[in-house]
Amino acid sequence: MTLTNKQKQYLKGLAHSLKPVVLLGQHGLTEGVLAEIDLALNFHELIKVKVASEDRDTKALIIDAIVRETKAFKVQSVGHVLTLYRASEEKKISLPRAK
Repeated sequence: MTLTNKQKQYLKGLAHSLKPVVLLGQHGLTEGVLAEIDLALNFHELIKVKVASEDRDTKALIIDAIVRETKAFKVQSVGHVLTLYRASEEKKISLPRAK
């Protein structure tokens, strides 16, 4: 499953007022950070993660690793903040239908 542009726009609107729930520190992407992101996605479905990396290439690699390891969808990435979505079993967010 992939997200349509309409679904991404809807999720961006929902995420606008959210604050980052996970902050990547100086140690970068560790197993503990991935577990925390996974837990937050299970609970909230839509979260923001702050990736504190000055190098663009490094930041892109970290974002790709997070998306791959958590099996979440990248909604958007603005500056150092990454917005992720992954549906949980309870389906708290109902997406617009894909055409």
